[in-house]
Amino acid sequence: MSKHLVPDPPIDDPDGPRLPPAAVTTRFEDALGVRGRGAGWNPGNRFETVRLHVHGEALDREMAEREEDRAGDRADESGGGPCHSAQVATTVHRDSTRRIINAVDPRVSPDLGFRWTINPYRGCEHGCVYCYARPSHEFLGFSLGLDFETQIVAKHDAARLLKRELADPRWNAETIVLSGVTDPWQPIERRLRITRSILEVLSACGHPVSVITKSRLIVRDLDLIGPLASVGACRAAISITTLDDGLARILEPRASRPADRLRAIRELTDAGVPVAVMVAPVIPGLNDREIPRVLAAAREAGASAAGWVMLRLPFQLKDLFLAFLRERLPDRAARIESLLREVRGGGLYDPRHGVRGRGEGPMAEQVAAMFRLFAKKYGLDRALPPLTTTRFARPTVDGQMALFG
Repeated sequence: MSKHLVPDPPIDDPDGPRLPPAAVTTRFEDALGVRGRGAGWNPGNRFETVRLHVHGEALDREMAEREEDRAGDRADESGGGPCHSAQVATTVHRDSTRRIINAVDPRVSPDLGFRWTINPYRGCEHGCVYCYARPSHEFLGFSLGLDFETQIVAKHDAARLLKRELADPRWNAETIVLSGVTDPWQPIERRLRITRSILEVLSACGHPVSVITKSRLIVRDLDLIGPLASVGACRAAISITTLDDGLARILEPRASRPADRLRAIRELTDAGVPVAVMVAPVIPGLNDREIPRVLAAAREAGASAAGWVMLRLPFQLKDLFLAFLRERLPDRAARIESLLREVRGGGLYDPRHGVRGRGEGPMAEQVAAMFRLFAKKYGLDRALPPLTTTRFARPTVDGQMALFG
């Protein structure tokens, strides 16, 4: 079977195999030498039986050479000359999936709170180094590192497939979440417009949809989202990790700036779309103290609800994130790792439902209490209104109702 015909995989399996602590696999890229990307290297795919492990001596030589290159780059910036910083281009692959609406198995993810999702893309150009969805790229034969943000798999036929599935008389018009894994308004969407094509179908049918993004590009589609919201069939969540532009640039290199996300909240709200802010992920020792400021800013922008999620590091994402901390935030890396272990019972991930998104222990309780206090203070301690299915009008396919065997 083609690697692009597999269904969207679960992303919260129990902890799997990890990289040896001192090893770097497959391809090594210095995080500071890959311009505009969150991950600096490609760990080996956990499903591969053969992996390349680079010995420490070779890494030392590689790092020394890159230090020389960076010194040369700095000299070039002041006196002219070539720039040697690495750039990795985005490659788009066609996903030839045969279905577009994904069922969320309540036995696998009973704590998610929704049953159906559409994921226009696999992989995400935003490059958020902490993204819990990175391990899902390994099901496609890619790495969770640079591959996740540079090898994007796009569902070009999404609108056609969606129309056919909504036309099935067995479909009950339950709310669809757009998207359950990677961001539907990531940069490549500006050109491919797959998410917009999905919204065009949902809007024409009056189908309820709940959207989540960290991209200001969502406001491009207000002409579709707004009318749905006006009949109670659409709501939005905007994710804000930090209000610090510098921190956002290294955590989420190709995502919209925090100020642009706040502006998106304002524009959505002004258009009548109910908006929640998601403080996610909360990274103890890094952005947890920003919770009050983020909630205050989101409320000022018009948000009417809020949620939060503790950082989740399944599978080899642990190693990728720790390597990032040591490279980009060396003065805080040890403390952040210590606090992460504190909320995860000494480990770096706990896959248990109800715990994976919150953590346990005094630090986790402190974060939860802080969130509750300030969410209440700013009037964000409520749920967004439920969506209605009463406006749904089943589409036709080529003038006929779709038939399924």
